[in-house]
Amino acid sequence: MSIKLVTVDIDGTLITDDHRITDEVFQAVQEAKAQGVHVVIATGRPIAGVTTLLEQLHLNHKGDYVITFNGGLIQDAETGEEIVKTLLTYNDYLEIENLSRKLGIHMHAVTKKGIYTANRNIGNYTVHEATLVHMPIFYRTPEEMANKDIVKIMMIDDPELLDKAIQHIPQTFYDNYTIVKSTPFYLEFMPKTVSKGTAIKHLAEKLGLDMSQTMAIGDAENDRAMLEVVANPVVMENGVPELKKIAKYITKSNNESGVAHAIREWVLN
Repeated sequence: MSIKLVTVDIDGTLITDDHRITDEVFQAVQEAKAQGVHVVIATGRPIAGVTTLLEQLHLNHKGDYVITFNGGLIQDAETGEEIVKTLLTYNDYLEIENLSRKLGIHMHAVTKKGIYTANRNIGNYTVHEATLVHMPIFYRTPEEMANKDIVKIMMIDDPELLDKAIQHIPQTFYDNYTIVKSTPFYLEFMPKTVSKGTAIKHLAEKLGLDMSQTMAIGDAENDRAMLEVVANPVVMENGVPELKKIAKYITKSNNESGVAHAIREWVLN
């Protein structure tokens, strides 16, 4: 069966290291759409960090969808209608916030409206994330977070500090949450039922597609779940070596228009 759903990560995959969409990637996406292929961005970013890319790629029209928050939110990209939204509870927030303090690691929570930190001295990586995804930062104490719709929580810190802290996260947290490392300095916590993989399965079902008709393109550990569920997993040349072991195909790097190469080689041919 031909591929009719292609999900694409953003950072390290869709865009270059200097945050551009190449002409080759733009053209390949348009060619795929013209042949009735659903090209869907699947990212850990919130919707505010994706809107410009959707506009640039013309992926905000009727029949287009977008997956954000590592699968925590699926939306109609034209209307903004929420197809699936899965939230962390306030007790989840308190548990993870308490753990971050024990580990000595910065943390922030993310909603559709902004990034919330309980650190008066806002961490550099929180500022970096806010800049990257075009969202405001709010300082709120844990007590003030009770009524927030938290989609994900991120532990953010220098890679060596974060790696050391990860070694001390109790197994119960892995049992209770989906935990993925999206960059060397970001560790993300979502509800246990949330992943890019579960989001893709839900979207394929909604579109009436068999999983044999699906492809995913990614580069980092938070892409693993979607690469594992699709029939055609594609890993970027610049991707994590461990992910390449589960790839059906290895495409070119993000700086060499690897997404365009994958679409033209294995979707349009």
